[in-house]
Amino acid sequence: MVFYQYKDGYRYNSDTIFLYDFISKYKISGSLLDVGSGCGILGLLIKRDFPKVDLTQIDIQEKNASLNKKNALANNQKSEIICDDFLEHTFEKKFDCIISNPPFYHEGSLKSEDESLFLSRHSLALQIDKFINKTYKLLKPKGSFMFCYDAKQIDDLLVILTQAKFKVNEIKFIHVNYEKLASLVMIYAKRESKSLCKVLPPLILYKQREYTDLVKYIYKKADANSENI
Repeated sequence: MVFYQYKDGYRYNSDTIFLYDFISKYKISGSLLDVGSGCGILGLLIKRDFPKVDLTQIDIQEKNASLNKKNALANNQKSEIICDDFLEHTFEKKFDCIISNPPFYHEGSLKSEDESLFLSRHSLALQIDKFINKTYKLLKPKGSFMFCYDAKQIDDLLVILTQAKFKVNEIKFIHVNYEKLASLVMIYAKRESKSLCKVLPPLILYKQREYTDLVKYIYKKADANSENI
């Protein structure tokens, strides 16, 4: 698949590719909402792999929503694309599954002077507690919520999910190499679940300065190619 991106401004990165792989291991069906869709890559890759999914994508930035539409058309994938603030938007339906690569730069990090980058990267642009609480309300009974976040904030994240009445079913950490602390965490949570939490084997990105075989496989599976506009 080809994904058009703006030469200047926020661009999707490896986090989205790894999140796509994490999500695609589950049986995705019914209605799917992609929050903070950017150029549309995450939701459109899932739609490609699960063509019967009813896909909706939302992004607060008009330029991103426009790019999302362009990429959906270019890859012949059907998606309802909404340009609005997720927290303020009134959805006409509930969803079987919600996915997201939300902004998670924390309050102590440097804020970008570029408004577009700020909205795409910084947690202040989409506060995690409000995001999780609205997500819960938008899910159908037994609905699924899959997303990635800064691993260093896992303690606060689990508290917020529990307070929102989510049950965390699976967690997977991402490490740059075997010696580095986890940089990213991927979470699979559900409404009305009684399953015990599973901590999955970690994903290690590099071995001796080269991608591991698993990472190479994930990129090949995604088959995502960028074009600048």
